[in-house]
Amino acid sequence: MPRRKADRASQSTRRNFLKTTGAAAVGLSAGTRFAAGQNTEQLALHGGPKAVTLSDEAATRWPLYGKEEEEAVLALVRNPGYGVIKEFEKEWADFHGMPYAKAHFNGTSALTSMMFALDLPPGSEVLVASYSTWFPLVPARFFGLVPRFVDVDPRTINIDVEDAKKRLTKNTRAILAVHWYGVPCEMDRIVEFAKEHDLIVLEDCSHAHGAAVKGKLVGTWGRMSAFSLQMGKPLPAIEGGMAMYHTREDFERATVYGNYDLPNTFPADSPYRKYHGTAFGSKLRIHPMAAALARCQLKRLKEYNTAGVAQLRRLNDRLTQLPGLTEQYARPDMDRVVYANNLLFIDEAKAGMSREAAVAALRAEGVPVGVYKWVLLHTMPLFQEAKWWHHLPENPGELPGSNQVNKTLIKLPHLTREAPELVDQWVRAFEKVWAHRKQIGKA
Repeated sequence: MPRRKADRASQSTRRNFLKTTGAAAVGLSAGTRFAAGQNTEQLALHGGPKAVTLSDEAATRWPLYGKEEEEAVLALVRNPGYGVIKEFEKEWADFHGMPYAKAHFNGTSALTSMMFALDLPPGSEVLVASYSTWFPLVPARFFGLVPRFVDVDPRTINIDVEDAKKRLTKNTRAILAVHWYGVPCEMDRIVEFAKEHDLIVLEDCSHAHGAAVKGKLVGTWGRMSAFSLQMGKPLPAIEGGMAMYHTREDFERATVYGNYDLPNTFPADSPYRKYHGTAFGSKLRIHPMAAALARCQLKRLKEYNTAGVAQLRRLNDRLTQLPGLTEQYARPDMDRVVYANNLLFIDEAKAGMSREAAVAALRAEGVPVGVYKWVLLHTMPLFQEAKWWHHLPENPGELPGSNQVNKTLIKLPHLTREAPELVDQWVRAFEKVWAHRKQIGKA
């Protein structure tokens, strides 16, 4: 039987087994030693042998730099210059089909320039998930902008459009979509919502380079977007950032915020050309070596994304057949990517054990798994002290989606290389733990 058909047959057998044996069934993989009636092997937590004996160090290494990156950096050492930055910006813009792109020192710099380019009156509010990063929001306060915190969809961990609708005020001017851990936000719904209420759409794509919704790349849906190129990101340059703009006005205003040496390259009729030599007091130029690394990585972004998702599927398609275990949801018309961690949810009632107990048992088996919790932005001191803001960000109150995520999420490392034997061992470890979940749940 061809391998693909065999895989489908195996998965079908596995699903049928689950249906026929119910929640008490514990052997989920045909041919494994944890099949029904063979659940006698003791948990490593209680002195039994570990299910995982292989190291994950090589399989999770990131970034992946090679000879091309070494040669690109060496070429700069031999012939220093800034030309590589312009080359990288053009290649990035072409990749996304966008008219304007600007490289920055890091993702925070790109986001700061984007917020400056908004040119909104002080007190303008930006809808954004509290289950998000501070990077675009803390710099926004320099320009009098104020976050308006929104809940997330507990299946995706991305901004909940329905909750955003309830939080509109007369001061709301924009909505910021943060694509969390490689899963795109529902950009079609966000754009539709924004049009209805005359809001500016912004994107923070720092976790999702190359992801798409309905075939349209993230970073191209909003009026402006920004990316981090830090070395843990899907496109790593060790440190760096990139922003994209649909209009010349936004591009020039954002560029002049952090690039004193570029205004004289603007057309003669630019209102920002006169600021050449001073700009507005920041210097956010990307380092040429980071640009050189990023150029090399951009060439392989699609390849890396495809391989990363394939690894994710190879593991998660098996793990999510276990009772109470699900993954971050992406719609069928979305192309997700993988960033840093593979995030999974445990429904404790269906799993028959607590998240903490499952993680402890899995770690004892040798699985590099951990509990994942995020500090909601609105609970941090900076967002609770009025002196830092045009007006104090409003406490959003109870955020049930965000709270559910924090109560149920676990993380595994992102596998950056094919490691079928390691995947098998991780799956066996999960199956072994689930095979003893009644015992674990009573502990």
